[in-house]
Amino acid sequence: MPDEQRPSRNKFRIIRIIITLAFLALLTYIAFVFISGRGLNFDWFTDIIFPPEQVQPVDELHFNIGRGRVFADLNGAIAAAGSLGIQVLDYGGNELLRDSFAMNTPGISSQNEHAIAFDIGGTEARVFNTSDVIASITKEGPIVSASINENGWFTISAQEGERFRGRATVYNSSGSRVYRVSLSTGYILSSVLSSDNETLAILNLTDYGSRITFYHGLNEEEPDGTFELPDVLIIDIQFLASGDLLAVTTESFILIDPHEISGWEMYTFSGMRLGGYSINDDFIALHLLDFGIGHRGKLILIDHFGNLYGELITDRELISMSLLDDNLYVMLGDGLVILDRNFRVRSLPDESPSAAGVSRIIALNNEMALIAGDRFAIIVR
Repeated sequence: MPDEQRPSRNKFRIIRIIITLAFLALLTYIAFVFISGRGLNFDWFTDIIFPPEQVQPVDELHFNIGRGRVFADLNGAIAAAGSLGIQVLDYGGNELLRDSFAMNTPGISSQNEHAIAFDIGGTEARVFNTSDVIASITKEGPIVSASINENGWFTISAQEGERFRGRATVYNSSGSRVYRVSLSTGYILSSVLSSDNETLAILNLTDYGSRITFYHGLNEEEPDGTFELPDVLIIDIQFLASGDLLAVTTESFILIDPHEISGWEMYTFSGMRLGGYSINDDFIALHLLDFGIGHRGKLILIDHFGNLYGELITDRELISMSLLDDNLYVMLGDGLVILDRNFRVRSLPDESPSAAGVSRIIALNNEMALIAGDRFAIIVR
């Protein structure tokens, strides 16, 4: 009898060890979250125990949040902001979240499962995921821009503060303010936070050109360094996965080391006009236009080091494009085309939707895309 019971005892001993290790891992995760201030997220655990059902996409999504709608991908769902507030739908058209508040000029920014919607020129902002409004923010002055990083930390740039040209405020993933910088010179355009929540970059416009100011550690109001471009207009900044900052100007893409405060032109397109661009973790797609009449120009695909991967001459009207993984979704004036990284046609929808009224295309998971205008939102696959 003892020999027969030994396998059973060993089995229960292994189960106890597994449970103990899982419990220790959970405690370690909770400790890390509280130290980093990122907020608890047990979606990974519940997905293992209760795997989510696959949502069958519908052809058209119905958002009823007023006018001026803007959209963003939200990790398997679609977020929209409009004049009446925010709304999140899954790919099957089921409403996951709604919050009503007035916006005159809606804006939205998203990363992974986090998003921030804000009223450009107004004072209201909301931070949310697919199920909850995490924070409701009211600023003292008009909001210029807002951004959110992959951890849910976010920044809001606003024209507020007496005698100041603007203010950038950093909040953690629970919506608590952790840092604020007021600018005495140069008008603030935008601010972004690195993925490790440690470096803030602020873009502002001066009397001489553009300036990016860096703050490390988020504990001192004095900057750690500035990167200035006289007589050049920087229109966008964002941190890449490498930790470098990408600056988009009207004639080049510049890569900046935020610690050395040094930059180099990774790609220049002087002599052409930037029609649009899309960035993912590995590549940047650019639409460049010849100066003059018509739509003649080219599509360019480069990596984050400036290496050229593809180039395509085109004279077709390009309304919007979105890059995801190896696919580039391009909404042209005469329909949708999906290209691979070598600009070969990868596939075409069975029924290419009309471009009438289209303002934006957004690549989604599972090789789908959202084609949206102010009055419609269509999923194509």
